[in-house]
Amino acid sequence: MSNAAPLQVERLDGGVALLRLNRADHRNALSLTLRKDIIRGLDELSSDDEVGATVLTGAGPVFCAGFDLKELSEGDATEIFAEARSYHHAVHTFAKPIIAAVNGPAMAGGMDLACMCDIRFGCPQSEFGQPQVRMGVPAAFDLIRGVVDEGTARYVCLTGNRLNADQALARGLISMLCADPEGLLAAAIACAEGMAKSATGIRMKSRFLTHQLNLYGN
Repeated sequence: MSNAAPLQVERLDGGVALLRLNRADHRNALSLTLRKDIIRGLDELSSDDEVGATVLTGAGPVFCAGFDLKELSEGDATEIFAEARSYHHAVHTFAKPIIAAVNGPAMAGGMDLACMCDIRFGCPQSEFGQPQVRMGVPAAFDLIRGVVDEGTARYVCLTGNRLNADQALARGLISMLCADPEGLLAAAIACAEGMAKSATGIRMKSRFLTHQLNLYGN
């Protein structure tokens, strides 16, 4: 069992921070510890004047498989999802632009995480879906509807079917489709560097937050 931190935070040149979900052996599932690390990491980056934009990606071949099923099976799912509200709030209202470099499948809460980012880049390995609805666990329809058209949101949230990378690009779920995961990360970092060089991204993000905060009653 690895003792590596579940979230790696790296400050790159050009005013960019790289956050990497680091539970590859668990398909980067969102454990309680990882969610808390994300909250902490974003809080630190929000007050770091040297960071103007952030890239979020996953270690290994999967972006994020969603919430940790082992924790859900052993705990109270209602309490776990209620506790996760602060995690959702931290990501969705992060004050600086954040790009999801979706290097592989983004399922359930993993798709939600990608949708909470401002921009999504993908590669041929990218997939998106809400498979938990087939087990009676509702999807975050309002969140997904804020990223894609209503027909696509209903399709994903009602059927549990997946969208592959080409479908995601055609439906506006991702903004750029890169040739491979390595090119994907490079493209996302380059985009983040461009935003970090100007205060425009942060100014625009502050406008978006006015609407996003309404989702949380703040």
